[in-house]
Amino acid sequence: MAARAKPKKLDEDGLWSYALRALGQRAHSANELKQKLAQRAQSPNVLSATLAKLREYGFTDDAKFSEAFAARRLQNEGFGRYRVLRDLRSRRVAPALAEQAVEKAFSGTDEQDLIQQFLARKYRGKDLTSFLSEEKNLASAYRRLRTAGFSSGRVLSVLKRYTRKAEDWSELEAEE
Repeated sequence: MAARAKPKKLDEDGLWSYALRALGQRAHSANELKQKLAQRAQSPNVLSATLAKLREYGFTDDAKFSEAFAARRLQNEGFGRYRVLRDLRSRRVAPALAEQAVEKAFSGTDEQDLIQQFLARKYRGKDLTSFLSEEKNLASAYRRLRTAGFSSGRVLSVLKRYTRKAEDWSELEAEE
């Protein structure tokens, strides 16, 4: 297997073009973009100049990025607040900023309704009452909802609507 060639180091114009291409493909947080550009920058001075130019043009605003990201994850994927928060942190957004964006996106949202919608979407065409009466399906649905970022207490209260077996898991509610 041939070794991969190191990426070519870019001067200021090249790095600017690379940054615009990267932002054209998808939005990046400021730290995420900085890390990406640092790998290709010819020197720290070139990196600093490019980052300053990006800030000047308003291309690296973490507040706008995190608010748009949180709203998109809620509206398009129907994820819960913990998943959106985790995803923002993985994109290197400051924790306080990420929490503000998630709080703003989820204000006025009923988590139990989101859970209902998530279940209806993921288990489309299935009778949830009979499907969730099997222990393995109930456990799978619980894990899936927790991975999607919903709190265990609310997940259990929604699952209890479909099966009495979820009531046996009530001790999990106390953990959260």
